[in-house]
Amino acid sequence: MKQLMLGNEAIARGAWEAGVNVVSSYPGTPSTEVTEVISKYDKNDVYCEWAPNEKVATEVAIGASVAGARAMCCMKHVGLNVAADPLFTAAYTGVNGGLVFVVADDPGMHSSQNEQDTRYYGLSAHVPVLEPSDSEECKDFTKKAFEISEKYDTPVILRTTTRIAHARSLVELSDRVSNGKKEYKCEIGKYVMVPGNAIKRHIVVEERTKKLEKLSNEMAVVEEGSKNLGIITSGISYQYVKEVFPDASVLKINMVHPLPGAKIKEFAEGVDKLLVVEELEPFIENFVRQLGIDKAEGKKYFGIQGELSTTKIRKDYLGEDAESACLAEDIPIPPRPPVLCPGCPHRGIFYVLSKLGVRVSGDIGCYTLGAMAPYNAIHSTVCMGASVSMAHGMQKAEEITNSEKIPTVAVIGDSTFIHSGITGLIDIVYNKGASTVIILDNSITGMTGHQQNPTTGLTIRLEETHPVNLVKLAEAVGVKRVRVEDPFEMKKLKAAIEEEIAADEPSVIIVQRPCALLKNVNYGAPVVIDQDKCKKCGNCMKLGCPAIILKDGNYQIDNSLCAGCRLCEQMCPFGCISKPEGK
Repeated sequence: MKQLMLGNEAIARGAWEAGVNVVSSYPGTPSTEVTEVISKYDKNDVYCEWAPNEKVATEVAIGASVAGARAMCCMKHVGLNVAADPLFTAAYTGVNGGLVFVVADDPGMHSSQNEQDTRYYGLSAHVPVLEPSDSEECKDFTKKAFEISEKYDTPVILRTTTRIAHARSLVELSDRVSNGKKEYKCEIGKYVMVPGNAIKRHIVVEERTKKLEKLSNEMAVVEEGSKNLGIITSGISYQYVKEVFPDASVLKINMVHPLPGAKIKEFAEGVDKLLVVEELEPFIENFVRQLGIDKAEGKKYFGIQGELSTTKIRKDYLGEDAESACLAEDIPIPPRPPVLCPGCPHRGIFYVLSKLGVRVSGDIGCYTLGAMAPYNAIHSTVCMGASVSMAHGMQKAEEITNSEKIPTVAVIGDSTFIHSGITGLIDIVYNKGASTVIILDNSITGMTGHQQNPTTGLTIRLEETHPVNLVKLAEAVGVKRVRVEDPFEMKKLKAAIEEEIAADEPSVIIVQRPCALLKNVNYGAPVVIDQDKCKKCGNCMKLGCPAIILKDGNYQIDNSLCAGCRLCEQMCPFGCISKPEGK
């Protein structure tokens, strides 16, 4: 039976068919759906969880593998930075049960803060990297990854990109094959990475890489065509190549680390021109040139930024006009800047922060939109958890240089705080800082699509569990000034922030309101504007709420968008915004 599947759905299916036993992940677009889909399979087949962060998820998967189970861990590309510590060492220890890491890169940065290339992690960590080019290969390569992992005693990275993860194609379904749990063996020399053992395991890793290179040559596929042009490619780029160059000879690389050196040399000798088509860094191209194949070209045409497309390849390599490609991607579309949703609990906090004029150390989440107009209220965002530590660093920098103290707060979401904000808060307390940390608790992991986290009281399968109490947690690490505020009560919130940033000790403000998009959230009926009272001052527009519009010279509320949060009611100096009578 065949089924139309997202790449992410197909990976989940492949893992299930391969008999995966344990899956631990942290949500991150474009990888999130893999674990969400796995959670829908029978819990008697697969144990599945959202971990607090990617490092923990990786360690859970490694532990399951050492115990003899097939295990998988899923994340986006920047999540691999967090997971790198255990991954690099797991490359030395090897595995017992098959161990697969699904890592989704994001060329074009549709939902990410950088365009890093996961292939270099495979190179640096000495682990194989497989790269599928459609949903069928997503399923097949996932199954192959488990086989390679166990046969070659290695973790395996399955690398996807946004277009592969979120595109649909036909997948042929198979039954689940249960391999059973492998016997656990106490092997101190293999799994205890003290220097003496690690030195010996490094030799094993290098020998393993040679065997994997041979396998890479076997997995590479040559599609014979014209000898005038040969193209080396992989992943989603293969699909573009087949459409733009239907007559060319193509070397499709399926294992992108280690690369198939022998196959590349053989292929290159049989073609006149050699083009390497790949997104992001010249990973394959550099390797080809290192083999002494000087005629290889690629990045001189396509560059290292953003996604490729058939239009871009035609334009940059063939010199064709974009119009000749007849693709909608080159039709200009109206700009649509990202905005906080109507009723978003973050809107009140960022309006208040913008009025206070404080410096805001921001973090990764929906609330990063606080940097946009009309708030302009986030002034730095680096990575998950950085808001807390950077605020501390800013304070200490001003102290040591005897410079003017700029009032500063850190803002961080509930899930992100659990992910990597706790240690930063500990650092503030331990090193006698005085930063104010605002935890934006919207009762869910919002940015990646409403996943549960340790503060929500529900697991990935929506089973009840013990929720982390943020108040007690902050108090436990030594913060004496901890308070809970409502972001919809802006005057009270403003007073609370002013009080805490004036205090000469650490403080935590937990701003609590559930995400307006949660199914069980209802803030009441939409508000209306009394046109007879309205003075057209425009004060309500300063909230940046999409539900407030200017039409025919009048400020109006779009009832189809208004969530009933009543923030605009607090903005109106003339009392002309209110709930309809009886609602």
